[in-house]
Amino acid sequence: MDWKKIYNERLSTAEQAVTYIKSGDKVCVSHAVGEPSHLIDALVENREVYNNVFITHMVPMDKCEYGDYIPCFFSQIPNLFDTDLLKLDVALVNVSPPDNHGFCSLGVSVDYTKYAADTAKLTIAQINKHMPRTLGDSFIHVSDIDVIVEHNEPIIELQPSMITHADKIIGECCASLINDGDCLQLGIGAIPDAVLLFLKDKKDLGIHSEVFSDGVVELFEDGVINNRKKTLHKNKMIASLLMGTKSLYDFANDNPCIEMHPVEYVNDPVIASKNDNLVSINSCVQVDLMGQVCSEIIGETQISDVGGQMDFVRAAAMSKGGRSIIAMNSTAAGGTISRIVPRLDIGACVTTSRNDVDYIVTEYGIAHLKYHTVRERARQLINISHPNFRMELIEAFESRFNDKF
Repeated sequence: MDWKKIYNERLSTAEQAVTYIKSGDKVCVSHAVGEPSHLIDALVENREVYNNVFITHMVPMDKCEYGDYIPCFFSQIPNLFDTDLLKLDVALVNVSPPDNHGFCSLGVSVDYTKYAADTAKLTIAQINKHMPRTLGDSFIHVSDIDVIVEHNEPIIELQPSMITHADKIIGECCASLINDGDCLQLGIGAIPDAVLLFLKDKKDLGIHSEVFSDGVVELFEDGVINNRKKTLHKNKMIASLLMGTKSLYDFANDNPCIEMHPVEYVNDPVIASKNDNLVSINSCVQVDLMGQVCSEIIGETQISDVGGQMDFVRAAAMSKGGRSIIAMNSTAAGGTISRIVPRLDIGACVTTSRNDVDYIVTEYGIAHLKYHTVRERARQLINISHPNFRMELIEAFESRFNDKF
């Protein structure tokens, strides 16, 4: 097979490429910072000729001049593409230039993107020299790309979050629950970054996470993360996507210590739980006194998706020695709203159920809820709430349980 000939025959401009998209098509776009911005711009510019084009796209990082939401666990997104509801017509992907054998890497976004590219009727790829060549199950061959658009643009960067004093306290509390040899799943943002600050005295940590960011690189270079104690994919950091700065992307480029895999593998609770001592660390919006966790909605406004929180909460529960942690600041809106509440807000949803929840952490301490009664849970949660709100929470406790706090 002369892949170079195929490559040249399928070259196109973005403007020409999007004309293959027809009204009524279901279109999937690469996830998060892997999105092919040049192709999206051409698609939006061509919007007047379309009618009823359905675009599916998790965590859009750019303008996102379209949108709605389908509730679905991250690990099950590829299953969604197999249904009549969302059987894909077109995949728009952002990939590295081909190697000597004609294989392009999906780079920072393997997650659901690989399944979309493999199963869509038409795959349009933006060939981008800035996309790192990540290893693992991350490749697509030129012969499997229908339309090729060459356009170089920097991969979208996610700058490190500002870490507050409260975040640092939360990070230190979370770190106290992490032991030498543990395998970590971390989200992104201030609290996961704060946790990483307090892991520098740990040894032999591993990574099996849907995503990781720049803070992991520093711990790897310091020898704290070496993946030697992992019981699955020993000596490898396993992820489904990357989000961070150019330094992270440069670190990931052609790095044999990192393997990228599709989300239906990385986030599968059965697969992830094969890592002994798996510790998942995620955040949320609200926790009620029964331990129900909402991580997706403020009021009635969808602010996030479920992502992999439940995938890894359940994976940690099945892992030998595993633990799951939900970490959050005790208040929101400048200290005017308590995140620990008598009951979830009207319109809110339960992301992690009270049957699954394990540890809750705020800057006021750690509440271990798993296997505790509802009264014990409520007492623990009140004790780690912000002092300004404890009296009203105590009143709610005494009213609910007809019992003294």
